Amino acid sequence: MDPNNDAPAGAGPLSSPRPRHLAQHVRRFYREHRRATIAAGVAGAVLAGGTAYAATNWVVGLNASSSGESQSAAVSNLTIAAVASPAATNLLYPGGNGDVVLTISNPNSFPVTLTAVNLPTNTTYATGYTTAALTTTQTGCLAATSDVIWNYSTATSGTSHTLTTPLTVAASGQPNNPLTVTLTNDASMTAAAPSQCENTYFAMPALTGVTATGGAATATTSPVTDSWTS
Repeated sequence: MDPNNDAPAGAGPLSSPRPRHLAQHVRRFYREHRRATIAAGVAGAVLAGGTAYAATNWVVGLNASSSGESQSAAVSNLTIAAVASPAATNLLYPGGNGDVVLTISNPNSFPVTLTAVNLPTNTTYATGYTTAALTTTQTGCLAATSDVIWNYSTATSGTSHTLTTPLTVAASGQPNNPLTVTLTNDASMTAAAPSQCENTYFAMPALTGVTATGGAATATTSPVTDSWTS
């Protein structure tokens, strides 16, 4: 051993640290590197969060008359049409009343609620047909002679008759549109109806109007039974 050098003989001044010391250096290096990495990540997250959500002292207001545009829907009339199904339960006979089956179609983009109908006069008669398809007229049972009218119609055209229950037809394209309705006993056959009107299907006279309003409402489930009673 050189008396001027504490290192073992053969070991120069640039010799590597002993293995134990080397391991300590390696562990220290990785600990410090890990701390630096975590700190950088936290700082980045805080910076990102601050960019997205931080409020500043610069207050921004709103100019007068700031607004947007909207638009209302157009309004279209309902369509009421004769239909064969479901079949009428109460059938007509001279001096008696019978059911009327029809559909109500709503072409609007919103529900429509119908509360009353307007009837033609009590001398405006239905036309008789041989089948439920209403394509071939019944000989001797036409609009001039059938004596089948809307029940409660009068000598005045356009009288209004309130439904027992309001009917809401869903918006166009929605379930329950068209709405199928059976009007219980709202057709009437006078005692003078000719025999040619036996076993006949009738296209009722055209209604003269309805009372109906459009707007948000729960649609009536189809099919449904309703009527007017006066």
